[in-house]
Amino acid sequence: MHRSAVAPIVSLVAPKFQFKGANKRGIPVSRDPAALVAKYSDPLVYTGPIRVRTGYEILRISTHLTRNFKFVSVPFFVLHGTADRVTDPLASQDLYNEAASEFKDIKLYDGFLHDLLFEPEREEIAQDIINWMEKRLRVGVEDDVNVT
Repeated sequence: MHRSAVAPIVSLVAPKFQFKGANKRGIPVSRDPAALVAKYSDPLVYTGPIRVRTGYEILRISTHLTRNFKFVSVPFFVLHGTADRVTDPLASQDLYNEAASEFKDIKLYDGFLHDLLFEPEREEIAQDIINWMEKRLRVGVEDDVNVT
């Protein structure tokens, strides 16, 4: 039986059952050991167990979003590490390929993991985000000028 068939049933029967917590012994999310120590030492970063109901809702909304990529029409910039084992980089590529948005960009970082802003190249990644936002603002201003 597929997990999508079992998940709603388990989430109704045992919604508070908890999975293993997200912590430093789990799937690696950064190649920078010091950044991981800092992240998991931060009291604002939740590292506790994930409840079945929460997992089911994540699965449900992810499925809904995947089925509706073609309706995404807002500007967006997808950044994804190709070595990410938490979320699939191919899903980001699918979003980029299928979305109806006229202003969209994607950047796949070869060999990078899940938490891009915790990677050793975080400054480069932050600059990519700033550059995209500046590009978007320029286009927005040009659109406003062309309307008037």
